[in-house]
Amino acid sequence: MAASVAALLLLAGCSGGSGDDATPSATPSADSAADAAPEPTAEDIAALEAVKVEGEAGAEPTVTFEQPFTVSAAVARVVTAGTGEDLTDGQILSMNYIAVSGADGTTQSTTYGAEPDHITMGDPSLIPALNDALAGQQVGTRVLLASPGTEDTALLAIEVTEAKTIPTRAEGEAVTPADGLPVVELGDDGAPTITPATGDAPTELVVQPLIKGTGAAVTTGQTVTFQYSGVLWDGTPFDSSWENGAPFTTTIGTGAVIPGWDQGLVGQTVGSQVLLVVPPALGYGETATGAIPASSTLVFVVDILDAS
Repeated sequence: MAASVAALLLLAGCSGGSGDDATPSATPSADSAADAAPEPTAEDIAALEAVKVEGEAGAEPTVTFEQPFTVSAAVARVVTAGTGEDLTDGQILSMNYIAVSGADGTTQSTTYGAEPDHITMGDPSLIPALNDALAGQQVGTRVLLASPGTEDTALLAIEVTEAKTIPTRAEGEAVTPADGLPVVELGDDGAPTITPATGDAPTELVVQPLIKGTGAAVTTGQTVTFQYSGVLWDGTPFDSSWENGAPFTTTIGTGAVIPGWDQGLVGQTVGSQVLLVVPPALGYGETATGAIPASSTLVFVVDILDAS
């Protein structure tokens, strides 16, 4: 299947979704990216109003429109209001969708008949038009989004099937870490501060639970939601979901994230907080990535909030 809806809905250059290329890595500020997103014109809004989305709830809809269809900026509207529980920021939304090409109407990807996709309600790294359309809605709502791309405009009919409220931080029994590792201190909201260790970085993956959660063990292929902070071995920060404004949701154990995450987090229990020290071979290797220099040892503090 093509890229997930979460990947399609991310602002250019931002992370945080559950797409095939999703990785915890250096990203620009979601707020600055959102500020730079162009506003739809009256013509964009009128064009979207003319698109028809037809079909029963829970079934793949038919999307019909005059071709080719283009907009100058992302624009969204509610097609059908839901009747379920209210959607609130921070919830993990399960969503079915069909994405079609504005050029010729062909289906580019769909989750109907497969597993739903997931986004975080209110995630600032999502296209603002989608966040605006979902605000004040309920489970069952169907939203139509048009988003211009490099080749053509994509039209997505998105149906919210479930909203799950999850913890905001790790919860469980504290674990005393081994000596010689970076020191982690937690703020009142649970956000970690990482003080670097002295000495040479380890050459093997280090997996050190800091809080032992009471949930089920994470298994390969699950969709997992995390809070995390990442610093280089010398303590230089490069990424944080706490600062990005929303948890990070991805598939674990399947190569969607760096190998150090796949190897270190599968088998840990939901609710846990885990310190990972990731050698270059299990991170980004000899390739520089954003603010991460080539051949870097990475240190992550990861809160496992949910797995399904």
